Amino acid sequence: MDTPAIVAAFARAALDGGAAGLRIQGLENLRAVRATTDAPVIGLLKTEADDGTVFITPRAEQARALAGAGADIVAFDATDRARPDPLKALVAAIHDAGALAMADCATAEDGARAAALGCAILGSTLSGYTGGEVPSGPDLALVSRLAKTGAFVIAEGRYHAPADAATAIRAGADAVVVGSAITRPEHVTGWFARAIADARQEGAP
Repeated sequence: MDTPAIVAAFARAALDGGAAGLRIQGLENLRAVRATTDAPVIGLLKTEADDGTVFITPRAEQARALAGAGADIVAFDATDRARPDPLKALVAAIHDAGALAMADCATAEDGARAAALGCAILGSTLSGYTGGEVPSGPDLALVSRLAKTGAFVIAEGRYHAPADAATAIRAGADAVVVGSAITRPEHVTGWFARAIADARQEGAP
C-alpha cells in the first residue's frame, strides 16, 4: 500500500472525511500528496536503524529535502538517542528551509529540550518505542505533560478509535494523528479478528 498513488488516494479520502492535515512518510509520497492538496502536510523520512540511533528524519539534508518536496512541517526524532546531526543543527535546517519543526518525543524531557530549541510542535509519537514494553494504548500522561510547555501538541501513537482521539484532546492535545486505524486495513482487520476470537474463547464451554 506504500506507493505514491495509493498514499495520495488515502490522503484525499482522509481530507474528505474531515482531516485537518496529513502526516506523510517519504519524498515521493509527499510529492504525490502535495500535488493534490494545499492542506497542511507533515513530512518525514524513516531510515533503517537497528542500532538504537534515531530513525525519523535524522539528518539536516533530509529535512531540507522534505521542505523542498512540499512539507509545511518537518517531523524528526527528538529523543536523546545517538544521532548523526546535532539536534540544534537539525532544527535550524528545518527553519532555514521555511518549515515548522515537529519534535517526535518519547518523554516530557524530549519535549522540553525541543521547545527550548524553538520547535513549535511537540508530538507524543515515540512513546513506548525507545526501549522497554510498548504500551497497549495511547500515552495520555505524556500528552498532558507536553501540553504544559505551551507548544502546539499533537497526540500520536496507538490511537485506534474516535474515543481515543477525543480523550487526547481532553488531556491537552491540540490535534491527533491517526495512522494505522486509517492507513493499514490489515491491522484493523486483525483487531476485529482478535476481538472475535477472544469472545469465542470466553464463551466456550
